[in-house]
Amino acid sequence: MAHHTADVVIVGGAVMGSSVACQLAQRPDFSGRIVVVEADPSYQTCASARSAASIRQQFSSAINIEISLFGIDFLRRIGEALAVEGEKPAIDLHEGGYLFLATPDKEPILRENHALQTKLGADIGFYDPAGLADKFPWLETRDLSAGCHGLTGEGWFDGYGLLQAFRKKARALGVDYVAARADRLTRSGNGWQVALSNGAAITSPVVVNTAGASGGANLCRQAGLDLPVHSRKRCVFTFECREKLDGFPLLIDPTGTYVRPEGTGFICGSAPPPDQDPDCDDFDVDHTLFEEHIWPTLAARVPAFEAIKPGAAWAGSYDMNLFDHNAFVGSVPGIEGFYLALGFSGHGLQQAPAIGRGLSELIATGAYQTLDLSPLGIERLARNRPLVERNVV
Repeated sequence: MAHHTADVVIVGGAVMGSSVACQLAQRPDFSGRIVVVEADPSYQTCASARSAASIRQQFSSAINIEISLFGIDFLRRIGEALAVEGEKPAIDLHEGGYLFLATPDKEPILRENHALQTKLGADIGFYDPAGLADKFPWLETRDLSAGCHGLTGEGWFDGYGLLQAFRKKARALGVDYVAARADRLTRSGNGWQVALSNGAAITSPVVVNTAGASGGANLCRQAGLDLPVHSRKRCVFTFECREKLDGFPLLIDPTGTYVRPEGTGFICGSAPPPDQDPDCDDFDVDHTLFEEHIWPTLAARVPAFEAIKPGAAWAGSYDMNLFDHNAFVGSVPGIEGFYLALGFSGHGLQQAPAIGRGLSELIATGAYQTLDLSPLGIERLARNRPLVERNVV
């Protein structure tokens, strides 16, 4: 068995692992060897490649809003931040905004969230039904009492492009990518040994676990940590609409069903009810979800969607943190040299720039320097103090 050594091993080379690797390699105060272990170098089944790839500040917790404010700034300047030999990556960022809609029972929460978002610097407009009807003439507003629209700083982008930009920059900076599965994690002296599916092993003082739901939870168990992070399937459906609907945002219906433009058409989806959301590792599309729930919901909200032509559909996985639907990020008390970025529950792509920066600071200096990510620390699980996020989409 071939033995290798590294200063940092990152397990999981999709957007989160590649963001950590890239931003750590960019630091002038870190010169160690970074190895990224990725089981699926084609990235065909990773969450990064199968996501609806969007970014918002419309959260209800300060930490998530601040992470996204950094995220949008990073995405806007990605050409400079991740250029390789003068070649600038493009991720087609479209700041169309999220439009969260509220029925009268949900309006107080919408107002409270809006006040916090605005206080932290997010650019979100608040509208009454008349304001909504004026701004979005294609919208059915009769049952609504309010809506919030991201005027700037929210929208959608090429998620696979972001993953590849981080990966390409990381490799240009000397990060090694190994195409293998991390099968076994064991203590080795003061550090760790990672046994790989290709028969090799890597020893390192630092392991960063960004392996998503199934692989990531398994690695945690081997390190002596049991996390409530599970793989949950989410389906994305595409359709074309006969009518042209100008200025269409990423619309979140009060039911939680979402729709946004994609190319000349639209993509949409909805989380199934909790009692119909089992652990899942297949990618079979649930077409009845679209026919019986998503399409009727969207047609009631946007009457033009009564006449649509359904297109392709796909399924992807969320690494869902069943404790509080927020990620576990950072070091683990009592488990030296073991770092986490797991359980993003659908927010991984938009949070990857800030999480990569934070973990690179933590690994290189022992502390967060720019944005304190400790609200996402694992300690909240032991204390049974969930970080409550009301806007889970």
